[in-house]
Amino acid sequence: MSQFDLSRLLPADYFSHALRHDVRHGLTASPKWLPPKWFYDARGSELFEEITRLPEYYPTRAEREILTARAGEIAALTKARTLVELGSGSSEKTRLLLDALRSLGTLGEYVPVDVSESALEGAGKALTTEYPDLAVRAVVSDFTQGLGFSADSPAPRLVAFLGGTLGNLLPAERAEFLSSLRAGLAPGDALLLGTDLVKDPAVLVAAYDDAAGVTAEFNKNVLQVLNRELRADFPADGFEHHALWDAEQEWIEMRLRAVAATTVRIQELGLTVEFAAGEELRTEVSAKFRRERVAEELAAAGLRLTQWWTDREGRFGLSLAEPV
Repeated sequence: MSQFDLSRLLPADYFSHALRHDVRHGLTASPKWLPPKWFYDARGSELFEEITRLPEYYPTRAEREILTARAGEIAALTKARTLVELGSGSSEKTRLLLDALRSLGTLGEYVPVDVSESALEGAGKALTTEYPDLAVRAVVSDFTQGLGFSADSPAPRLVAFLGGTLGNLLPAERAEFLSSLRAGLAPGDALLLGTDLVKDPAVLVAAYDDAAGVTAEFNKNVLQVLNRELRADFPADGFEHHALWDAEQEWIEMRLRAVAATTVRIQELGLTVEFAAGEELRTEVSAKFRRERVAEELAAAGLRLTQWWTDREGRFGLSLAEPV
């Protein structure tokens, strides 16, 4: 019979403190900003799942195409006994890797790491039914604070960080994250990294500003999170969604633009925030990569790029790296 257990590395008040910290610092900065992790309450998670099915939003399909074609090769190259997934969510795409490693006969343990305990519980129960011989050791953790996987897991380990989430970190944050990840790896371990690639700006902007307006609703949902959790009074229709391509930084920015001059009160923080008409609040950065840049950032963290795959249209990159 399979085993499932869940450990919590985050204190009970972690999210409350982190939200307060981020909102106070981000909304008093110039220009104003919020980190994208606050999109993902229950409604935000539903909206993101809807986004992944939109015709404009190619990354999920492109990454799945690569995994479908290459999972067997990845399994053979890594011979992983433990699969660790950072930001695992529903663990849906991970099943391609689990199946390949199980077919190879090496897999014994899966370690999903996510901030959402409910997502881990749901995925864990499903996986223990589907994979009766698999030990599932779920970890509630924020990967930017601590990776959460244990050195006691059977080696070699394959750490998967999929979905292009690395691009949501600013360059200095990426460097810190990759260095922290490298410190947790031992000889024989490997990192499987998903990165969205630089392409036609029109394609990129459309992926973050779909015709149906789902991404706009997703973006504006963060204001509802602040209204609910911090007793803020952001007006429901007071901000418009904007997505733009920064060619110099090679990233997409999502922003919320104040329709008119607006005063927002955040009661839980005792904070009043003024927005001028047209002033923008940055809610997400999504960096896009080239193979050379991925290799350089991995190398700076002590990781060597050993394999590189893309989908047939060259939209998304999946790389395998090893510690050096």
